[in-house]
Amino acid sequence: MTAKELYREFLLKLQDLYELSEATVITDLVFESIAGIKKAGLLINPNTGIDPVTLDELNRALTELREHKPVQYVLGECWFHHLKYKVNEQVLIPRPETEELADWVLRDFKTNIYRVNQSGGTEKHSRLSILDIGTGSGCIAITLKKNLPGSQVTALDISQDALDLARENAHTHHAEIQLVKMDFLRSSQWPILPKFDIIISNPPYIPLSEKDKLDKHVVDFEPHTALFVPEDDPCIFYRRIAAFCLEHLKKTGSVYLEVDATHAEEVATLFKPDFKQIEIRKDLYGRERMIKLAY
Repeated sequence: MTAKELYREFLLKLQDLYELSEATVITDLVFESIAGIKKAGLLINPNTGIDPVTLDELNRALTELREHKPVQYVLGECWFHHLKYKVNEQVLIPRPETEELADWVLRDFKTNIYRVNQSGGTEKHSRLSILDIGTGSGCIAITLKKNLPGSQVTALDISQDALDLARENAHTHHAEIQLVKMDFLRSSQWPILPKFDIIISNPPYIPLSEKDKLDKHVVDFEPHTALFVPEDDPCIFYRRIAAFCLEHLKKTGSVYLEVDATHAEEVATLFKPDFKQIEIRKDLYGRERMIKLAY
């Protein structure tokens, strides 16, 4: 069977589960990652053969995909802000909205090394201190470290498996970040942390009651501790972040949060008593998915 014939068969079998456009994207990713064949290569050399080892790997991938396993977990990798990250079922798959959140920070700080202090003068920030709460694969922390040279980045997670993966990704991308194992909901652990210029987080925010509404590939494979929150307090992480900021955010600092579109206003309200600057921003799909806060 030629590469072109195998590609068509692979694509056809995925269309039982995905729309044609999504099935095509997945097929392209798999063939490029496993077989080293890009779409353009198929057009130029459609009769290329597939060796037995590669064929076995492609069949394995197809079996897992038809079991609803996300393609990122099948391949063990995904892209975030122009870099490839290792991922597995111990961490969330980074979403485009999270990339937009990181981009917001970079737009605010990458070309601005001075900020006005409360007395009206200027204060040079050559060593921005950044905290990423719930780092998972480390994609946010590593992106900020790579693009804000000289910054000091601390990344927290409750999962040691996630921290181990984040450490591996940081090593791959030559990003020196500090990794800390912490149950952020336990405020007794907060005193070990200093104050920060930037606090950023994409915390769990999906109520358990919405579990049945999610796609099978999310519920069956992505870590529930990074997805779900108690039904009676869906904003529990944002409430704790608001309390944490009172002691650990510098007076000239900023907070960047990813939120569920249906709770953006509710999350903003949690911060209103102490934060004067609150901006809700829409993602590329027009949904209110990001919030920036400052004193």
